[in-house]
Amino acid sequence: MRLKTRLTEQLGISHPILSAPMAFAGGGALAAAVTAAGGFGLIGGGYGDPAWLEEQFAAAGDQRVGCGFITWSLRKSPSLLTQALAHRPAAVMLSFGDPRPFVDEIRAAGAQLICQCQNLDHVEDAVDVGADVIVAQGAEAGGHGQSRAVLTLVPEVSDLLAARRSKALLVAAGGIADGRGLAAALMLGADGALVGTRFWASREALVKEGHRQAILETDGDGTIRTTVADIARQVAWPRGFTARIRRNAFTQRWHNREEALAANVAVEGPRYRQAFADGDPEQTGVWFGEAAGLIHDIPSAGELVERVAGEAAALLARRAPELTAA
Repeated sequence: MRLKTRLTEQLGISHPILSAPMAFAGGGALAAAVTAAGGFGLIGGGYGDPAWLEEQFAAAGDQRVGCGFITWSLRKSPSLLTQALAHRPAAVMLSFGDPRPFVDEIRAAGAQLICQCQNLDHVEDAVDVGADVIVAQGAEAGGHGQSRAVLTLVPEVSDLLAARRSKALLVAAGGIADGRGLAAALMLGADGALVGTRFWASREALVKEGHRQAILETDGDGTIRTTVADIARQVAWPRGFTARIRRNAFTQRWHNREEALAANVAVEGPRYRQAFADGDPEQTGVWFGEAAGLIHDIPSAGELVERVAGEAAALLARRAPELTAA
């Protein structure tokens, strides 16, 4: 049994599942595995490293994949978009900033434009530029985001798109880790789901073993929205965005002591970066979301695509008759 939505038809995929372009974790092998299993994989362009980007497109081989960028960071190095488009990605996803400076180049390359949005103003911008796909990201998601929750954001965006007579497809993101989440997203009005944390906990993700083990030991209460990881890394994110990471010794020491961390960043910054490189689960940012509480294994990405899609299809087929019985 397969789920057929506007997303599967428009992207030519078997399952309405996209892998999030997670910075540092969402490489070419993960994106390729998701696509090979019938979803659609996105390489995480992150803050921009030309050599790394080349390595990841090479790792994706001949699979049809896309690429995602942190939009405000891309404005500092717009040549990265040109570099990525040379690989003929099927889609480019822009998140956390005005997409307008990049729309024409993406269109000219024949790629579909995906805009990730955290509030209704972002959605209006995406509609104005004619985005092909709009991702409504809830605060449950790992990594950077804002404050809206999936349960209310997705249907509100669906209503907005209908009112604007937009043809953009709608994808839900944040906290979706199994078939229940995908089925719920579809019932909220989405055409599919963008999945991050669940693919972060897959064999193909570029994640240190210590961090993989940490997600298996963490429940949904074990994450926090904070700015301390950005302060330690000295990455100046725009006001209003925070990051969801694992609660650990690092967050316990510095959350609500941001000024002290900034004052000591010359010492704490290198410690943070070394701990991240070592896969230390306690002394650095471990980048996953509330879906951690639903994750109990580290399978292949392809297995996850089939599992999530199969669970959702079976759940929708079974529950509808149960709930509507006379």
